[in-house]
Amino acid sequence: MSPTTSETGNHNAEIIYQLANWNRKDKPGYVFDSNAGFTLPNGAMRSPDASWIEKSKWEKLSEKEKESFAHICPDFIIELKSKSDSLKNLQEKMEEWMNNGCLLGWLIDFADKKIHIYKPEKEIQKVSFYERPLLGEEVLPGFELNLKEI
Repeated sequence: MSPTTSETGNHNAEIIYQLANWNRKDKPGYVFDSNAGFTLPNGAMRSPDASWIEKSKWEKLSEKEKESFAHICPDFIIELKSKSDSLKNLQEKMEEWMNNGCLLGWLIDFADKKIHIYKPEKEIQKVSFYERPLLGEEVLPGFELNLKEI
């Protein structure tokens, strides 16, 4: 896969910063950037733009598993749509995450200022950037992504 645009990379850095800063307080899990690949239960290897795995779930893995494309699905993922991405392809990818055990996913489209919120077996919610803050809900208690800072 080719690199992202500079602007998308900048957006991703800010998102990772906010997620890692929240996680640093109580250390409830582990934050991963877009370079981390995971092998999903369906056998696919995927790499979201940002992800988070609950601490006990990650710590059950062996060191060997952690040093590979770990056979684990993150609890939370973020995908960023860049101008060259197909919305349809990203939506299919988000469905794959949900079908493989992800508990919460955000597909963020900076060009259209829309967020698609995914949860297992729930209807996809579509909200505008400024309609309401993005909350981590029960998956990431207390986490709020502030898109106004990006």
